[in-house]
Amino acid sequence: MSSQIEQLAINTIKLLSVDQVSKANSGHPGAPLGLAPLAHIIWKNLKFNPKNPEWINKDRFVLSNGHSVALLYSLLHLFGYDLSIDDLKNFRQLGSKTPGHPESETPGIEVTTGPLGQGISNAVGLAIAEKNFAARYNKPDFTISDSRVYTILGDGCLQEGVSSEASSLAGHLKLNNLIAFYDDNHITIDGDTNVSFTEDVNKRYEAYGWNVIWVKDGNNDLEGIAKALEDAKKSDKPTLIRVTTVIGYGSLQAGTHSVHGSPLKADDVKQLKEKLGFNPDESFVVPQEVYDYYNKEVVERNQKIEEEWNKTVEAYKSKYPELGAELSRRLSQKLPENWAEKLPTYNSGDKALATRKLSEMLLDSVFDELPELIGGSADLTGSNLTRTKEAVDFQPDGSNIGTYAGRYIRYGVREHGMGAIMNGIAAFGANYKPYGGTFLNFVSYAAGAVRLSALSGHPVIWVATHDSIGLGEDGPTHQPIETLAHFRATPNLKVWRPADGNEVSAAYQIALEQNHTPSIIALSRQNLPQLEGSSIEKASKGGYVVHEVADAHVVIVSTGSEVSIAIDASKKLKESGINARVVSLPDFHTFDRQPKEYQLSVLPDGIPILSVEVLSTSGWAKYAHEQFGIDRFGASGKAPDVYKFFEFTPEGIASRAIKTIDFYKGSKIVSPLNRAFYPIHYE
Repeated sequence: MSSQIEQLAINTIKLLSVDQVSKANSGHPGAPLGLAPLAHIIWKNLKFNPKNPEWINKDRFVLSNGHSVALLYSLLHLFGYDLSIDDLKNFRQLGSKTPGHPESETPGIEVTTGPLGQGISNAVGLAIAEKNFAARYNKPDFTISDSRVYTILGDGCLQEGVSSEASSLAGHLKLNNLIAFYDDNHITIDGDTNVSFTEDVNKRYEAYGWNVIWVKDGNNDLEGIAKALEDAKKSDKPTLIRVTTVIGYGSLQAGTHSVHGSPLKADDVKQLKEKLGFNPDESFVVPQEVYDYYNKEVVERNQKIEEEWNKTVEAYKSKYPELGAELSRRLSQKLPENWAEKLPTYNSGDKALATRKLSEMLLDSVFDELPELIGGSADLTGSNLTRTKEAVDFQPDGSNIGTYAGRYIRYGVREHGMGAIMNGIAAFGANYKPYGGTFLNFVSYAAGAVRLSALSGHPVIWVATHDSIGLGEDGPTHQPIETLAHFRATPNLKVWRPADGNEVSAAYQIALEQNHTPSIIALSRQNLPQLEGSSIEKASKGGYVVHEVADAHVVIVSTGSEVSIAIDASKKLKESGINARVVSLPDFHTFDRQPKEYQLSVLPDGIPILSVEVLSTSGWAKYAHEQFGIDRFGASGKAPDVYKFFEFTPEGIASRAIKTIDFYKGSKIVSPLNRAFYPIHYE
């Protein structure tokens, strides 16, 4: 294992990483210096093809301690991904393919990491997706999926609660295709971990149900690392390999927190290069024999494996044409033809139902049509109504409570873990559309994962029930007020609050058709009427006129459970000779991307606009001149009483509509949408 060429390769990884940080004068050189031997062993064992990064049966590598990303860029370059030496020289520069933390836009990077704990949790999702994918398509005579997930995490990742949530679930699910390497270097930004982190990580992970192996000299014991990896592959559990390393190994500041987040000083770089046998006056040096070694020993071998896999798939399609066609469709990121015909539609004579119930009915209708749809709930299945009638739970084979072919995940009380795991499932590929249920208020627990969904373009779906003060007696602790304002302000995130069954169908249709945008669908606990003016087609624009009147004096724009109340207010105003148009705006994100002419046809010039929503008014000035909302926390009581308390009644809305008309009478009224310039949508 400690051959001359391997040592040269490891030293090259170290110095490429150091040179990136030094040239940028920014970054983290310590972890790459300590981790280079481990990374070398892992990547020698990975199954991948740098010329086809999207190969579905590749092994996945996740760098959870993403601050050490210079290490990953060095590996990607050396193993032949589309990342040049010039790209490495552009480390942390604007517009480069080598930003300051791993981003999935860079070829070869599976998930965007950086916020600690997210990467290991994403890795759990990747492992879940592989188990489910293999269970659906593998046959006794054909192996379509047998990949593994490898991840490196650090002390910081282990301290974040999200990693505990995800790791606990991974142990329960016996995800033996997951191998995590814990970089045990005892250093965080504050210094030695003995100031805050002295738990026994080995016992903790054993208690989670993981296989635990400890390599005590990760800087030199290549044989020990390799043996640990081989032993992990034989386990029937996920494996944590604790690898004790010295941060900044070989530098003058080795073992200190000083080497964690700052470039090495020039004299330190010089002595390090001399020690490793490189010219101290040269930077970004890769000996040709290192390129040749990795290409011959790893890349060429893996390309032959992919070639054989492609032949297997072709034979599989001949023997199992139906599953083969489904596999091809999913790998092309397409939904089944005519799947949307399964979406329920409603008319105003249909029964009033809670939108959470309408969501359950929709999932029941489309679940069997979409094998890529995999969902669950954070211990609120009976409240979120996320489990379809015939669903099988995703559980370990032989558990008697489900199988790996099941598509309903029991996440337990782990909202943040669920969000990060869903990101991993989506990142696996194969067109996976993960959804997860909790109360809307508790999506906030998962805000870090939601943000990364939007940043990374993972089309996950949050089924967020109990969306307002309408949940009633549970009171302010459970009633969301600021939640939608927060998520509506997040770029590349659709936030739906449907008002009836047709709007629920539109929300799911748009959400499921996304390949790069996540969605939150906020759903009511209380029953809502089916609206006369709604349709899937209209609602799919994100906003539309749901109740039209001639010569409107005011426009009332609303969402969710308040739309029907606004329509009742319009009818009440009509009795006084006041004409009120009612607009339903279920998703700001989708409406914002409609043509300007359409937007202004819905919210036009010349008419004052009043927004009505039992949530924070923040953000509504974008669409309305006046805002009626709740800018305090909620109240505990029966839902109808709470609505009356806050005056969200036909009378309360009507009185505010009259005040809006009176205030703007005689003024030149310009729609809030008619502005000097329109925002640029970067996503």
